[in-house]
Amino acid sequence: MISPDKDDLATTGLCLCRDCGTENSPNTKRCGACGSRRLLSHPELPTLSIAHMDCDAFFAAVEKRDNPALADQPVIVGGGRRGVVSTCCYIARTYGIRSAMPMFKALDRCPHAVVVKPHFEKYTEAARTIRAEMDKLTPLVQPLSIDEAFLDLTGTEKLHGGIPAATLAKLALTIEEKVGITVSVGLSHNKFLAKTASDLDKPRGFAVIGRAETKSFLASKPASFVFGVGTSFATKLERDGFRTLKDIQEADVKTLIRRYGEHGLRLYRLAHGEDDRPVKPDRETKSISGETTFSDDMTGREALEDRLYAMAVKVTGRAKDKELAGRVVTLKLKTAGFKSLTRRKTLPHHTNLLGVVFETGLELLREEIPGPRSNTAYRLIGIGVSDLAPAAAMDADFLFPDAHRRLGAQEDAISSIRARFGDDVIGTMRDKRAVRPRQRPGSEDK
Repeated sequence: MISPDKDDLATTGLCLCRDCGTENSPNTKRCGACGSRRLLSHPELPTLSIAHMDCDAFFAAVEKRDNPALADQPVIVGGGRRGVVSTCCYIARTYGIRSAMPMFKALDRCPHAVVVKPHFEKYTEAARTIRAEMDKLTPLVQPLSIDEAFLDLTGTEKLHGGIPAATLAKLALTIEEKVGITVSVGLSHNKFLAKTASDLDKPRGFAVIGRAETKSFLASKPASFVFGVGTSFATKLERDGFRTLKDIQEADVKTLIRRYGEHGLRLYRLAHGEDDRPVKPDRETKSISGETTFSDDMTGREALEDRLYAMAVKVTGRAKDKELAGRVVTLKLKTAGFKSLTRRKTLPHHTNLLGVVFETGLELLREEIPGPRSNTAYRLIGIGVSDLAPAAAMDADFLFPDAHRRLGAQEDAISSIRARFGDDVIGTMRDKRAVRPRQRPGSEDK
């Protein structure tokens, strides 16, 4: 891997200016067009076209953009002391703060950090602008989350008047100008290495991993470097003598398959930098879920049911908006001691109806807490649907009863009334109790 911003740039290939996108001659120290020293050089630069672009500390960057007084401050985006860190700026990361860390731990490490409540509408607007700029360059854009995506720029040289690397450099500058945040780019010959490269030079980075250096670059990395290799699998690999990816590279593939099955073959291929997954513009949604962290621990089942209902409203609303239905309902609980519990049930039919999803979640909750009060205190509850199919599958399901169709029509009518006159105009007592606490909800597609 050849990093940017080095004086000892490669002696072959062109030098790309990351501040204006100009392609300069080899051995250039400053861009001939703008004078910038932010030059990128790599022997394979003209031939690589698979990229991963990641916004730098996205939520925190948007907050700093909108409040310049935060520019030099350690900023954490998240809930109160009982919440978790959604994201944090790079200054805060120097204190050891990371995403998903409990807020109290983050503030113990950096008591003077500025905590900002999330403003998801701003982040969504920024993400849409970035996606629109990506779509101008190629139809092959595969979002991974709100702030990162793969791009395939193969064959776009004539269209954009330059190699993909130059197009990406200009895109990064356009995002800075239009959105006011920075991004980091990884460029390689497949998705695995492009995403790997984007993490090598943050923030405002641009890193390249070419074909010729792939095996040597990966060789020294631990087996856990490969996505999907968790702690238990990595421990087993190390016990079997496979500590690094070089060990995997030198192993007999048949031995790996015999010991680890399909995981062994996948590991062998990725250790050699082989990844034939295409960039798919429409990434399949695998699940839709929502969860909320409470201001105070809860033991009362009725209060937990109300919070579960509020999350079921959000999840089924999103499923309907996406015209999807799920067959597996999952309940998530987290205890005051941060122990996570999940319970799931597979339905005989797909559904996106609030009544069905909530009642299923309620059944799972009451199995966990059979009485009115639990001996265990809980700090979080969530619900999700998975095994998704188009919503039309509900009508095609021969087990889908007429009662569910009537319930769907009723829910649609209530949603229309609320959209027109407000959430409080119609609903049950549970509706009123569920919205009153105004907890910090979060939801995500997986």
